[in-house]
Amino acid sequence: MPKKKLVIFPYNGNGLESLDCISFDDYDLVGFIDDDPQKKSEQYYIYSREILQQYQELFILAVPGSPATFHRRKEIISTLNVDKSRYITAIHPRATIGKNVKIGDNCLIMAGVVLTSNARINNHVCILPNTVIHHDAVIDDYTIIGSNVVIAGGTIIGNSCYIGSGTNIINNISIGDASLIGLGSNIIKNVTTEAKMVGNPARNLHDLNKLNAYNNQNIL
Repeated sequence: MPKKKLVIFPYNGNGLESLDCISFDDYDLVGFIDDDPQKKSEQYYIYSREILQQYQELFILAVPGSPATFHRRKEIISTLNVDKSRYITAIHPRATIGKNVKIGDNCLIMAGVVLTSNARINNHVCILPNTVIHHDAVIDDYTIIGSNVVIAGGTIIGNSCYIGSGTNIINNISIGDASLIGLGSNIIKNVTTEAKMVGNPARNLHDLNKLNAYNNQNIL
């Protein structure tokens, strides 16, 4: 069977690291797509988005997002206007996938990741190296999980979240959509939508800012 033609979007850190996760027995890398025409590479071809419309036979792995842009992942990926059948999911050969684990479209699972029984990874999710997601946990669409994160059993991570590297999250809680969890945080209770959590135990920066403003007003 001939290899499938593949492009990766964008030309960023996640995209480069995804090369370690793709089976080149199955895919032939055509190059990267990026919205910044100034980006250059001596190793890879970098194309504009138009290549996706010109060559409908191309498959794609889309892995945009960072702590600064994670909340726009859905918008960025949606504007590629690609049918879901053209997305691939890449899983590093040294990732461990348990029984009854479900993984959606356009996911990137890096080296050393462990997904245990019944974990569910929905669509457009990136999980960086050495993260462990325990039984019955759910990672919803467009979320990025950093490296060396532990998510305990039964916990639900919402849409379009960013979980910073080194974070630990207790079992059977939920993290609200579009939340940002800072590096090395320990989460021991439910987190509301669009929260910014930091520390051990983690606190919501939005709440701390409101408290500081209240205290300043009363001092004055």
